[in-house]
Amino acid sequence: MQIEQILIDSLIPYARNSRTHSDAQVAQIAASIREFGFTNPVLIDGDGGIIAGHGRIMGARKLGLETVPCIRLGHLTDAQKRAYVIADNRLALNAGWDDEMLALELSELAALDFDLQLTGFENDELAELLAGFDGGNESHNPESSAKEIDPDDYQMGHKCPKCGFEFDGK
Repeated sequence: MQIEQILIDSLIPYARNSRTHSDAQVAQIAASIREFGFTNPVLIDGDGGIIAGHGRIMGARKLGLETVPCIRLGHLTDAQKRAYVIADNRLALNAGWDDEMLALELSELAALDFDLQLTGFENDELAELLAGFDGGNESHNPESSAKEIDPDDYQMGHKCPKCGFEFDGK
């Protein structure tokens, strides 16, 4: 696979794309591209038709970009292209979240003063995810910092005549 920089104006949106993008989401995509770079190339067919990346194109336009990275999928049949337009959007929706791990990551990013809006979560979602998160401190089950003691390394000085327990007489 080869990534090509292609003029946005030469790309052809898929007229029957069923995925929608609100102005707010396009602004999120644009902010993501500005922060992280254009890290996810647009997928196009052999003629420059957009298969995946309509939202990224809209975000790039908002930023005033003239070209975007693209990967040509010229090997797909017409039916495969049409199905992939749907699958590319739907398959990601089938994933879940590990809420504890997500809260940990978000709290650590917040501690680094990273703008959590760039993660795509709304303020109310962030507040809910971080509510009650203890920052990974298991205060109810603290880990001991004491090392295990090897009794062979110590001579205590006194021995109980009844049970044989050795102890320091101090």
